[in-house]
Formats: sequence, C-alpha cells, structure tokens
Amino acid sequence: MFDLAHLRSSLLSEPPVGDFVLEEGAGDQVLTPAAVLVPIVLHPAGQTVLLTQRTAHLRDHAGQISFPGGRVEADDLTPTHTALRETEEEIGLSRESIEIVGFLPEYRTGTGFRVTPVVALVHPPFTVQPDPFEVAEIFEVPLDFLLDPANHQRHSLHYRGALRNYFAMPYGDYFIWGATAGMIRSLSERLGLLQAA
Repeated sequence: MFDLAHLRSSLLSEPPVGDFVLEEGAGDQVLTPAAVLVPIVLHPAGQTVLLTQRTAHLRDHAGQISFPGGRVEADDLTPTHTALRETEEEIGLSRESIEIVGFLPEYRTGTGFRVTPVVALVHPPFTVQPDPFEVAEIFEVPLDFLLDPANHQRHSLHYRGALRNYFAMPYGDYFIWGATAGMIRSLSERLGLLQAA
C-alpha cells in the first residue's frame, strides 16, 4: 500500500532553488524554464501515474512519453501555474481534480530545459481530452511499477557526437525514457527506494 504521508514528507515543499538533477549531456547552455505535472491518480485499486505520448511532429521531444507540462510563459507566476495551465491545455484535466503535494528537484535536460516537476494527486472521477496537436495518447502506468528500481533499465545512444547514458522503464508497448524516466528516478530516490547517485 502506497504511503501518502511518506510521499508528502519526502517532497520539497517549495519549488527548488539550487537543487537540481543534471541529465547526462546537459552542458553550460542557457536553459529554458519549464514545469511538468507528475500526476499520481488515486484509484481505489491502487495508484497510477498519468502520462502522455507526444505527437510525432512536435519540435521538442516528438513522439516521446512525457508528463503534461511545458515552457514557462510570461503570465505564469510560479512553476505550479505553468504545470496546471499546460495540463489543462494538453489533456483537459480540470484543476478541481488536482491536489499539489510538493516538488522534486529541478531536472536539467541535455536538450536545453530546466524543468520543475510538480507532484500532484489526482482524485477520480475526472475526464481527460487530449489536445490533438500536442498529445497522441493519454495512458496510465501503475505507480508501483514505475518506482521499482528493478524496472529501471540503463540504455545509451549517440547524441550530438557523444555516447549518452539514460534510464528507461519499458511498460508494455510504451518506452518511457529520458527526462520522464529521470524524474521518476528522482521520485524513487526521494522516497528512499534507491541510493542517491
């Protein structure tokens, strides 16, 4: 049984300042601020994580599996505003179903983003409607599966002239990797399920 009190106490209470995870390949380039929602759905039968598959034509991370979220815009007052706005725009999930419980360390990507992960509980019943321009599919994966280090695989690829290592969590037909897998690893670490790197 997942311990919600342990989750709340393990997370950062404010958006992180100076606390970050550096993805392999992230360098000294100027990073674009962004935020994502890490939506943990509280089903009676057990918790899941709501994920999206991005459409194939997008400029950034096309076709990849991701949390709902995106770039910070001028009107966004906080990373929470960004994550909630993007979630509503991308998958139509109403803020009334979302309870923010904390933050993970900022995640700095090799593709030029510094992402604040905003962890939230999603209370059923709720409806979702993908934005067809950005989201090809919305699906859920059991939280226990994602947090289990036994399901965290190491992979590598050549990117911008160098060999990059990354984590992946294949689930059925879904290949969860890159920044999304890195943030899930960060959550596992905060919950004490794996040793700090």
